[in-house]
Amino acid sequence: MTERSEGINGHAPVVTPSDEGGLMTRITHWIGGKPWTGTAERQGDVYDPATGQVSAHVDFATADDVASAVATAKEAFPAWRDTSLTKRSSVLFAFRELVREHRDELAALISAEHGKVRSDAAGEVARGLEVVEFACGIPHLLKGGFSENVSTRVDSYSIRQPLGVVAGITPFNFPAMVPMWMFPVAIATGNTFVLKPSEKDPSAAVRLAELWQQAGLPDGVFNVVHGDKVAVDALLTHPDVRAVSFVGSTPIARYVYETGTSHGKRVQALGGAKNHMLVLPDADLDLAADAAVSAGFGSAGERCMAISALVAVDPVGDELVAKIKERVAGLRVGPGTSPDAEMGPLVTRQHRDKVASYLDGGVAEGATLAVDGRSHPLPEGDGFWLGPTVLDHVTPEMACYRDEIFGPVLSVVRVPSYDAGMRLIADNPYGNGTAIFTNDGGAARRFQNEVEVGMIGVNVPIPVPMAYYSFGGWKASLFGDTHVHGTEGVHFYTRGKVVTARWLGPEHGGVNLGFPTNG
Repeated sequence: MTERSEGINGHAPVVTPSDEGGLMTRITHWIGGKPWTGTAERQGDVYDPATGQVSAHVDFATADDVASAVATAKEAFPAWRDTSLTKRSSVLFAFRELVREHRDELAALISAEHGKVRSDAAGEVARGLEVVEFACGIPHLLKGGFSENVSTRVDSYSIRQPLGVVAGITPFNFPAMVPMWMFPVAIATGNTFVLKPSEKDPSAAVRLAELWQQAGLPDGVFNVVHGDKVAVDALLTHPDVRAVSFVGSTPIARYVYETGTSHGKRVQALGGAKNHMLVLPDADLDLAADAAVSAGFGSAGERCMAISALVAVDPVGDELVAKIKERVAGLRVGPGTSPDAEMGPLVTRQHRDKVASYLDGGVAEGATLAVDGRSHPLPEGDGFWLGPTVLDHVTPEMACYRDEIFGPVLSVVRVPSYDAGMRLIADNPYGNGTAIFTNDGGAARRFQNEVEVGMIGVNVPIPVPMAYYSFGGWKASLFGDTHVHGTEGVHFYTRGKVVTARWLGPEHGGVNLGFPTNG
């Protein structure tokens, strides 16, 4: 093994010989405030999706490696739990400033491993920072209630306390933002954290760990382990992990929820989505077309809040599809390093091929291929490219409608009325996000009242809530009772305690003329 002397914050990136005789970056775990120094039994390949080439190897954790990270977090918990709210918030403020300072670097890491264009990656970091900023207010967020003289000289008050070691298992599509939905709130409330990011784009998580250390977070409070199902199962079954947050596909979310809860853990598992955008005849069709293209093809459709089913209420279907086709024709597909690129490649070759299979599959089932992404101007080379695609005249029986494609494929379903559109959304097993486009306030109000979906947009295609609200869906899009970040996030990472106290007389601590301070 060879090591380079240059690195980030004094931690040299590990470089190992490749099979071709060159050097290959090794991405490893972060445990106890430093990179892991062990030898991995298994590794995975990390690709540059724009070229199709392997850019790094990432160590895969064994169950023993995960246990080591959990033990480190457990050891760090008592001191962090007892750290004052003032000190915790000061560390969070420092972390916030460091992330802001290094947001371009983080965006470059995301773009290089996920493939999304640089502006999209920078937006991801910015949305994650909103949760950090929310968590900076932890002294206010943890205030309890107090009742004086509930009985004679008896007072009662409520407090919230941290759980202990908690874990986050996060997806490839937002390697910085989704972890930042979780760990700022968990750490601010006094827990210690073990993150298992996607093995497809792991570098952003390690860089965030380095920034935590630079911000003054004690060693062991934030740890990162990489890997696959072995690492996931080790976290879900470890007796010292008290809670698990997860974002991913619905089958895995169900597995995480059932496995974690069966081992006595608190679990919030956010699953997949099939987000509908209902366009009424009175809507501004230019606004709706812009929104459908933006929400359908941003980040190459690899978003759990992407619009993948456009529900057009007749007679606007033909005109709306025509406007969408005009806009799609002008989209520029290219690598994240290109300043002109609006949409990048998909994350892996296997995923690209699976998404592309829905094009011929949809046509075989009776849909019309209004826009074929394979014919879109694409960069040359072996990158994982697929252009924006529009399937028209899709029906609910087709696989392209039923499945969460998670790629740049927009399915257009024609319906005769508002009620028919509502039935379509109600019958879908997912309930993550949805949107209505209309100029009728009564219709919009009825929609937000009736629709069985967790996050609603009115003339807003991607209704991701701000950090001080909570993110999460309904039905098969969520397993558990608690959404992430916001007030629900604070409650997820804490448990309530009510104290009833009687004091028979005052106590004095002696004379102290110094100015009172918090710390």
